[in-house]
This record gives sequence, C-alpha cells and structure tokens, in this order.
Amino acid sequence: MKIIVAIKQVPTRDSPLHPAASGKWIEEADLSFEINEPDAYALEEALQLKEKHGGEVVVLCAGPERAAQTIREALAKGADRAIHIEIDALVSLDTLGVAKLLAAAVTPEKPDLILTGLQSDDLGAGQTGVVMAELLGLPHSTIIMHVEAREAGIRVKRELENGWFQHIEMPLPAVLAMQSGSNKLRYATLMGIKKAKSKEIRRVTSEELGGASAPVASIEKVYLPQKSKQTQIFEGDAKAAVAQLVEKLKFEARVI
Repeated sequence: MKIIVAIKQVPTRDSPLHPAASGKWIEEADLSFEINEPDAYALEEALQLKEKHGGEVVVLCAGPERAAQTIREALAKGADRAIHIEIDALVSLDTLGVAKLLAAAVTPEKPDLILTGLQSDDLGAGQTGVVMAELLGLPHSTIIMHVEAREAGIRVKRELENGWFQHIEMPLPAVLAMQSGSNKLRYATLMGIKKAKSKEIRRVTSEELGGASAPVASIEKVYLPQKSKQTQIFEGDAKAAVAQLVEKLKFEARVI
C-alpha cells in the first residue's frame, strides 16, 4: 500500500505572534516552527498501516526552504521519502491554490491512500484535504480516528458529536482527513535520524506543477485585538447596585 501524507510546517504553539509590516500576515523572522499537529497524527496512522500491511509512506509538503526541517523529522519517524513543493509565500495562496499544487504532485504517484490532518494550526480552514479529493476525483471522509485495511478497501472510524462514532467502508484510492488524538505519537529515534539523512527528498517548484492559480479568497488584514479599560460606578444602595451589576454582566459582558 502506497500512502501519501500531506504535512504542513506551522509556528510552534507558544510562539509570540505579531502582525508583519505588510499587515497581511504574521512576522515570521523570529519564530520557531514545527509540524502541524493534526498532520502528525496523519503521519502516525500511515506509519502504523505500513507496519501492519507493508508498502511505502511518502511525505508531501508545500512550503519555503525551512520546511525541509519538518520533512526531515517526518523521515526520521519512518517515512520512506518525501516531495517538497518549494514555494516561499504559501500564505498568499488560498485553499484551492494549495490543493491544486498538492493534487498535481500526487497524481503521478498513483497512491492507494492520501492522508491529511483535519485542519492546520495556523489558518484552521479544514478544507484542503476535501478540495484535493474533489480535484483528484477520489472518495473522501473527514474527522477520522482509525483506519483499518480490508480486502476490498478500508474501514474508517469517524468521530461525531456527544461521544458518538461512525464506521464506514470506502474503496481505494481515497483521501482521509485525520483527527488529532487518534494515536499516540512516536518520537524519532537516533537510528531514524541517521537514516533520514540518506532518504530522498524530491524538490519541485510550483511552476513545474502548473503554477499557482490566482486566489479567489485572500487575507486582507491581520491585527491584534484592541484592548480598552472602562469604569462604571453604580449609584444607589447595595441592592440596586447589585441588580445593575448583574444586568451588565448578563446582557453586555455576557458572562452569566
């Protein structure tokens, strides 16, 4: 079974975020980066499927040169090889633009299964995997907790609301968006880190994949929430003041 796992490099969760001078995105100069958490669970699911049924796990990542660090981490955990779509301004693309690049890179690979994270920690749109499946003409499902290989395809476990789950059977090839917390994530071993240095990373440009399409949606402004202080003094006796305070908390602050 050949499995492609789409991963994304995002700022670490505890990074201090500041708007860039352009006002279109955050300032990335002093940030540290890591693999997107839902994508890490997609990678873990792929590695477990490979360990049970054999095959190959290929990591697919679109991003600037620094994304190679995250790709190497995925290879150190057990992925066999990687495809790096080199593009500096990934944030300038919308969901459709990113999905088109990923789909173009996936097509010649002819995988049996494509796994993505449910959503990214930076933008959180939760649409890339679904749009990519549509572009490839493949069946897809989201919020996946577990994948089980069957003779005629796969059986997946989907997380629903209020503790409910859904089990469905799907043909292959297919695209799945994995939910966080579906497995216990593994660490890269020292041997895995050494092996990763010799594993193949095929680099392609967006132009080689047909070029980035003009976005139909864009980020117009990134800014910090405005903070303000205001003091109100309630007149009257204690009972009247309490009544006014409760009304303010209930209908204006909406905290009770």
